[in-house]
Amino acid sequence: MIKFGYAITYVSNVEDTLVFFEKAFGMKRRFLTDENDYGELDTGNTVLAFASHELGSRNLPNGYVKATDSSQPLGIEIALVTEDVGSAHENALRYGATELKSPEAKPWGQVVSYVRCPSGILLELCTPIGQ
Repeated sequence: MIKFGYAITYVSNVEDTLVFFEKAFGMKRRFLTDENDYGELDTGNTVLAFASHELGSRNLPNGYVKATDSSQPLGIEIALVTEDVGSAHENALRYGATELKSPEAKPWGQVVSYVRCPSGILLELCTPIGQ
């Protein structure tokens, strides 16, 4: 059986990205290499990780699109589930995220907002589905 283990995003500065998630969302750092080119957050069963563009260039020698190279966010998001989307949204903005869509109640009862991290990552902040 295959299971989802990691979501890794290539960023300009791994340390800064970890600090953003720690400060904005209270997440705990799980791991950071001595070279500061790869780091992980403790997020539960699936690891949220960040790798430097230098490491990305070694892993993907034919290149890739950097999240910060586009004025629009890339068409992939990381969703963070919380009971208090409003506070998480405000904290993200306080620590440097850009607001894309303020918190909104969806017809199925979920509250959802969207921000773009300083590293260019598109984040959905949402309440659990089915509450």
